[in-house]
Amino acid sequence: MKKRQLTPLAIITLSFLGIIVIGIFLLKLPIATQTAESLSWIDSIFISTSAVCVTGLSSIPDISITLSVFGKVVLALLIQVGGIGIVTIAIYVLIVLGIQIGVTERYVIKEALNQHSLSGVVRLVKSIIITTLIIEFFGMIINFIVFIQDFSFWKAIGLSAFHSISSFNNAGFDILGSSSIQNYSSNVLLNINTMFLIIVGGIGFIVIRDIYAKRKWSALSLYSKIVLKVTLFLIVFGALFIKIFEWDTVTWLEAIFTSVTTRTAGFSTVDMNLFSYSTLMVIMVMMFIGASPNSTGGGVKTTTLFIIFKSIVSFLNGKPAIINKRRVDDGTRQKAFTIVLLALFSIFVVFVLLSKIESNNPNYEMTFINMLFETFSAFGTVGLSMGITSYLMPVSKLMLALLMFVGRLGPITIFGIMNKNWGHHRTSTVEYPIAKIIIG
Repeated sequence: MKKRQLTPLAIITLSFLGIIVIGIFLLKLPIATQTAESLSWIDSIFISTSAVCVTGLSSIPDISITLSVFGKVVLALLIQVGGIGIVTIAIYVLIVLGIQIGVTERYVIKEALNQHSLSGVVRLVKSIIITTLIIEFFGMIINFIVFIQDFSFWKAIGLSAFHSISSFNNAGFDILGSSSIQNYSSNVLLNINTMFLIIVGGIGFIVIRDIYAKRKWSALSLYSKIVLKVTLFLIVFGALFIKIFEWDTVTWLEAIFTSVTTRTAGFSTVDMNLFSYSTLMVIMVMMFIGASPNSTGGGVKTTTLFIIFKSIVSFLNGKPAIINKRRVDDGTRQKAFTIVLLALFSIFVVFVLLSKIESNNPNYEMTFINMLFETFSAFGTVGLSMGITSYLMPVSKLMLALLMFVGRLGPITIFGIMNKNWGHHRTSTVEYPIAKIIIG
């Protein structure tokens, strides 16, 4: 009998699921809370999933008060593992131990890091771990300069480290209290440092490595240029619209910070409930787009948006999609549209079910906009909320946890598990006549 092997996509999915399960049991321990009372299973599942999927949504009103030092350390570790990826960390441990990395392991890394070939994947793993630790360390130092002014030495150290990890991994969790970082909305140093960490974590390790190696715009790869251009465009676009729509509500610093954080980080220096529907719609679009591939963020990704935009323009012009004198292949365009459609389908299904379930919620009167906002936030692994998360029914929390999982790994990874031929490109010997169907 032939032994069935797990596909790389299945291994990636199960690795994330395994870390979530470990996190659930660790957060369920009495020592994880300040009161020594265990969290409910629903809260443990939700928070562990939110941390590993680097989302930031919390079913507990204030985790800074609820979780103990042990619980906060567990939370930080879950965020770190979720951001870098358990496959990357596991391979790095094997490298440190001197264990030979075989072809099978390299193929899993290739799929986990969305690479085109097996060449250089081990070096990439080393680069990811080292880069992450260096950036988070310097981020922690800058945070410490701010927090030491308001907290004791060790408290400031803990807050600085946690905030740096949460920022770089685009998680959005903070342990500053119920007001989040809103008390620091005018602190330029903390805002700039947090935005820098979010952006660097969001552009992805491939781009970071490319910038470090080339250090010149003209020498950067086409992929890096696309990521950086789209990222800059979205930040400027978001900041302008937020400021215009909320001219008397937010400062320019708050508008820029909100534009950066909505892309998957989830920190909030302004109460989301103060925003108009127009602003919330812009934020939801930004959350849906998310960060870039091979990053710590979620969403459909910046490059997906760029490919779809180029495809639409090329169709309207009646010309092939060309980027820097290179034609975008049909497979890439098909994958981009598939990702967006699967993402919208996932959001739609969860939102419809959420609307039905929460219509009977005795604790909180849910509105259309705050449920839609919560759903987009969960899929984009953003963590921004209009304050309804802790009031949701248990079933709704589980559905959002599942949506966070789909959003973090990506619809292609989740639904691709069902494809038995994934990774095996077989050329069919049968040719079928072309079907011309009227559409549009």
